[in-house]
Amino acid sequence: MNKSLVTNLLAAALVVAGYLLPNDILFTVGLFALSGAVTNWLAVHMLFEKVPGLYGSGVIPARFEEFKSAIARLMMEQFFTRENIDRFLSQSDGSPAHLDLGPVIDKVDLEPSFNALVDTVAQSSLGGMLAMFGGTDALQPLKEPFIEKMKASLKDLSESEQFYELLKQELEQPDKMAEMQNNIEDIVRQRLDELTPQMVKIMVQQMIREHLGWLVVWGGVFGGVIGFAAALMQS
Repeated sequence: MNKSLVTNLLAAALVVAGYLLPNDILFTVGLFALSGAVTNWLAVHMLFEKVPGLYGSGVIPARFEEFKSAIARLMMEQFFTRENIDRFLSQSDGSPAHLDLGPVIDKVDLEPSFNALVDTVAQSSLGGMLAMFGGTDALQPLKEPFIEKMKASLKDLSESEQFYELLKQELEQPDKMAEMQNNIEDIVRQRLDELTPQMVKIMVQQMIREHLGWLVVWGGVFGGVIGFAAALMQS
């Protein structure tokens, strides 16, 4: 239900009813209510849309650069602070935070590592003996088992407490922490740079339009109360 439209229609109905009856009190109440509701509706509309001749309208799309900068500052100053990053790296009991690196390791291409191993063997003193058994092609059947075993070993290593402790110590170094914050800020700003004025307008509208609708409702209510009081004073 569009609260703004309903409020304006009710106020307009009171104006028409007061004029047709005729009833001065009802007419004044409706007129003041309509005035308050329409004024607040226009104010809400001016936040998001440019109205020709009305200076300051369309303020949200016009100020979208400042809006993006405010989001970036909020993210970096409230969420990705040094303290919050350090808290993420350590659990509440002080032990290192466990990161599941398994999915990352599964996606790593270890074929170059196998090829490097084969080249090392071929260039070593065992190269001549290997040539007698078909050369490096004789080692190709070992590629898949090698990659599977290597990934399993890397997962075991990444899940060890020693690995987490070394990772935590490395990341907590001042230069590393600053570099991490800079990288996070670059990512945040890169994502925010993808926003357009229209996207910002829609984003803000979705967040607050429902609540702004009550401004129109209360504008009509208080306008009607003021109109009723004014009508009583004139009678």
